Amino acid sequence: MPINTIIFDLDDTLLWDKQSIQTAFDQTCEHAATVHNIEPKQLEEAVRQEARKLYESYETYDYTVLIGINPFEGLWGTFDDPTDQFQKMKQIAPQYRQDAWTNGLKTLGIDDAPLGKELGELFVAERKKAPYVYEDTYAVLDELKGKYQLVLLTNGAPSLQNLKLQITPEIPAYFDHIIISGDFGKGKPDASIFEYMMGKAGIAAEEGIMVGDNLNTDILGSSRVGMQNVWINRENKEKNPNITPTYEVTSLTEFLTLVKSL
Repeated sequence: MPINTIIFDLDDTLLWDKQSIQTAFDQTCEHAATVHNIEPKQLEEAVRQEARKLYESYETYDYTVLIGINPFEGLWGTFDDPTDQFQKMKQIAPQYRQDAWTNGLKTLGIDDAPLGKELGELFVAERKKAPYVYEDTYAVLDELKGKYQLVLLTNGAPSLQNLKLQITPEIPAYFDHIIISGDFGKGKPDASIFEYMMGKAGIAAEEGIMVGDNLNTDILGSSRVGMQNVWINRENKEKNPNITPTYEVTSLTEFLTLVKSL
């Protein structure tokens, strides 16, 4: 049965989320260095460590793992979503941002809670100003649109993933269906979200191919429902002997060449 549907992951597949987060850290830490005599990179590393530690301490942590939300999304998301767990995250988020930055400063010997709060809010603003997209994203989507049914299947909070799409407004128009794990209730790699996606798209597993950067979510999850997949390994990441993608490429452009040969 020929492939008629291509399912894309969003973060670090179409959007360069890692670079967006890095830029927000760079700008925020450089501002902090104008207030105190600190090395911006040292502050960044301290805040990243403190954020992870705090994030894992909250009662909402298991839910964030289920939906697929990382600590750095927590540093700029509002989580204004309807479930009880998201509402708990909404209450936690402002203090989490402040504490992550305040504790990061303390790690460097600086006790300045007002600055920690300021940096927490500055990080949010800087992340919104930095919506990076890979240089070949639009060209590849242009080539595929109309030839295949296109589906976006992304882990995360609906409020945050929709915000990412609002600040890259060209992307949603390419897709016939946009499915966000927080709306469904479980994230990749759970097989149920792939089954739900196939139902929405009206396809069998052999009619689709999943494209994503994450072996543990995109590739493992699609494998669980018997769907072919493509691992975009831009950074030459180490392979996992327990998770084998159908195909491996280094860019969306390379994927485009591949899909034309299928």
